[in-house]
Amino acid sequence: MIRNLTEWDKDDKGDAEDEYEALRRSLSWTEGFGLLFVDCTPATAEKLIDDVRKDLPQKRIEVLRLTEPIENLYTEIAALPNRDSIDILFIQGLEHSIYDYEKTIKDSTERRNYSLFSVPRLLGHLNLQRESFRDHFNICFVFLLPKFALTYFNRRAPDFYDWRSGMFKLENRGELALAELSQGEDKFWVNQGVQQYKAGDLVDAIVCWDKALDIAPDTHIAWFNRGVILSELGRFEEAIASYDKALQFKPDDHLAWSNRGLALSELGRFEEAIASYDKALQFKPDLYQAWDNRGFALCKLGRIQEAIISCNKALEIQPNYAKAFYNKAYYFALQNNIDLALENLQKAITLNPDEYREMTKTNSELDNLRQDPRFQALIQ
Repeated sequence: MIRNLTEWDKDDKGDAEDEYEALRRSLSWTEGFGLLFVDCTPATAEKLIDDVRKDLPQKRIEVLRLTEPIENLYTEIAALPNRDSIDILFIQGLEHSIYDYEKTIKDSTERRNYSLFSVPRLLGHLNLQRESFRDHFNICFVFLLPKFALTYFNRRAPDFYDWRSGMFKLENRGELALAELSQGEDKFWVNQGVQQYKAGDLVDAIVCWDKALDIAPDTHIAWFNRGVILSELGRFEEAIASYDKALQFKPDDHLAWSNRGLALSELGRFEEAIASYDKALQFKPDLYQAWDNRGFALCKLGRIQEAIISCNKALEIQPNYAKAFYNKAYYFALQNNIDLALENLQKAITLNPDEYREMTKTNSELDNLRQDPRFQALIQ
């Protein structure tokens, strides 16, 4: 199933699938050393790795997951016991090193001389060691990074980054809330944060919103925007805390409630997520994305019939919402109701054939439909 961040999400239908196909082809063709960069959140990264493993079984794939800041990536890879037998190495978590660097200098005197071209130790080492990567590792490296970290590579590790053989964007980015520029210094920092976000500097965006909150701690928009970014960084606990602060100052913010529900779902806290979606719907009953996402949380709790009802509410509001039909197909498949599963799957594919036909071909959640001739007809 797929889920949206907020009702502001852009409808770039098919773009992510096209990018994935281009990445898959590149990985299939690459033999030996290579550098690829992928713009994606941690949650999307996990799905990407699973998909590549399924689609390229002939490749020997490993994942280096970094959960703490590091200074030297080369030594981390050199220490891998099976490095000589790896075809593709996915690298996750380098953003921790960049965020730690920003956090260290944020309130220090060094911040006075801060430059967009100052270099964290991690990236400085990469600039110096690029030939060592090529000469010593017969591996295709795939860096899975959020947008702000890719911006760091572009600006502050150009010697290493310029060796990239491909850049792939698997993430649609939601919009942020804007403030009125004429309403004071705190609103200025809110808007500065939005500009940093649009430029891909997520950490600098948070710094700007923190400045706004230093001036006016009750700035609802800054708390809300921080929540969006923290979710994008995969820091869901912090995102929830930021949404809670936004809701403290604007209790009827339906988007904050809805986004909070998504963050809770990412943490597997589905009962709380449902309660958060219910609050969003209390203030905006026609928020069809919340009805659909609520269905996902109900499904994860095994409450399949309620999930279907929630999807139906989304479709009452937005009858051409293909994602809800697709999700309903999955729910009916879980009930082994093949006829209704196929009926809803057909509606999803009819409304958005490029996205849902391709997704259906590889979605293991629909495996119990796969032998039915009607299913085979749908994916042709």
